[in-house]
Amino acid sequence: MSLKDDLACLVRQEETLQFERFDEDSAWHLGSRLHDLAVANGWPLVIDIRRFDRPLFFAARPGITSDNHDWVRRKNNTVQRFLRSSYRIRHQLALENLDITQRYFLSPADYASVGGGFPIIVRGAGVIGSVTVSGLPDRQDHQIIVDVLCDLLGHDREALSLGDASPFPAA
Repeated sequence: MSLKDDLACLVRQEETLQFERFDEDSAWHLGSRLHDLAVANGWPLVIDIRRFDRPLFFAARPGITSDNHDWVRRKNNTVQRFLRSSYRIRHQLALENLDITQRYFLSPADYASVGGGFPIIVRGAGVIGSVTVSGLPDRQDHQIIVDVLCDLLGHDREALSLGDASPFPAA
């Protein structure tokens, strides 16, 4: 997909993957499904689900490092600041040929414009928190959140999939 095609899909994901309500039980179900997926695939993953005023779910799998915890913090900050997925912010910045410091004067030590942070959106209330993972390549971090949200909310994974081909060069 091209950057513009990806961005259109990212917007569609956020418009579609919304909860009717979200509470501690909802966070547990979402986090547990992400954790089960990580276990089934042997992925090293940090999973963090929070309302912006408090943490609701946290899990860390074998193989993660302190860097993964910091990535989660920075991705959470990005979702909270922009009320959008951290991967959507990456795409928007790439289309402008800017980074987060150039465009918003934000420090990359505190904000990460990479995949893996997704807004928790409640219909009628807006963005109330975030679900964030770290441990895999950022496109995959993003897509596993989308896949689990599709399953939980009853949406077709394929219709909201970015696909494997990233518009960004491999690091």
